[in-house]
Amino acid sequence: MVAEAKKREIKEAHKRKKIMKERFKQEENIANAMVIWINEILPNWEVMRSTRRVRELWWQGLPPSVRGKVWSLAVGNELNITPELYEIFLSRAKERWKSFSETSSENDTEGVSVADREASLELIKLDISRTFPSLYIFQKGGPYHDVLHSILGAYTCYRPDVGYVQGMSFIAAVLILNLEEADAFIAFANLLNKPCQLAFFRVDHSMMLKYFATFEVFFEENLSKLFLHFKSYSLTPDIYLIDWIFTLYSKSLPLDLACRVWDVFCRDGEEFLFRTGLGILRLYEDILLQMDFIHIAQFLTKLPEDITSEKLFSCIAAIQMQNSTKKWTQVFASVMKDIKEGDKNNSPALKS
Repeated sequence: MVAEAKKREIKEAHKRKKIMKERFKQEENIANAMVIWINEILPNWEVMRSTRRVRELWWQGLPPSVRGKVWSLAVGNELNITPELYEIFLSRAKERWKSFSETSSENDTEGVSVADREASLELIKLDISRTFPSLYIFQKGGPYHDVLHSILGAYTCYRPDVGYVQGMSFIAAVLILNLEEADAFIAFANLLNKPCQLAFFRVDHSMMLKYFATFEVFFEENLSKLFLHFKSYSLTPDIYLIDWIFTLYSKSLPLDLACRVWDVFCRDGEEFLFRTGLGILRLYEDILLQMDFIHIAQFLTKLPEDITSEKLFSCIAAIQMQNSTKKWTQVFASVMKDIKEGDKNNSPALKS
């Protein structure tokens, strides 16, 4: 008994030592990468961003100290939003909150017209409490509660045609953790203005179907057995993809892993969101093949918490985003063309 206990103790000690060694190596890699990003890449951003060396370094994950800066540069500011413009829309949001609080007993956001989506300011309050609840920093009284409230409120006034949609709070929260308030708003507004995000947040069913159809082309190409299994249960991508895309995986994956997904999403664009989805399906393929409709839906809605960066990114790397000779953008363009011509049978997600 004593010998067995000693053996276990030695084994545990070796395990702890190995973990500490790996952690030390990881911290050393991050420190080295940070120096390269700060001294070489960021000062020469436009020249270096697309080089093979930078893309490879980017894939490994951005050092937390430069993450926000790189995200901002990669997302860009096509909307030309300034910190001053943010303050204008924030003031407008505050006026509306004041107005709502004074008339909440009669208003209660009932009967709000589509044209007046700014009324969704009230819905923000309900959602903030559900944003990363385990961190306790975005809930009422937490250090980032007011900042999150401000960014979401300002956005609903900036884009009343979109308003507030569930899931936005997670995206804004991740940006707040990596950027100053005004910069977070600028990145948030520009990110949500990208075609894929705009299609989902405006609930543009037609465009969403096109994204699902394109996704299924690559699903069948990469994971044909699982694809057929899902088909046999009529399990369509909207059941699991909508939540993943709405929150850019920040609700579905551990926060540090979600940030690494964001790193490469900022590098590769919308294609990487769908590639990540396929990576998750590949990672759990063997388990999913044993499940029926209900259990698959439940599993993909709440992924295992022990999912690791190494395992997921290994699976993502194995996903080929090429169908025959066509890449994601070409397949998406073909799907758009097929649907326009009414030839819906060519797109797997649109088959009856």
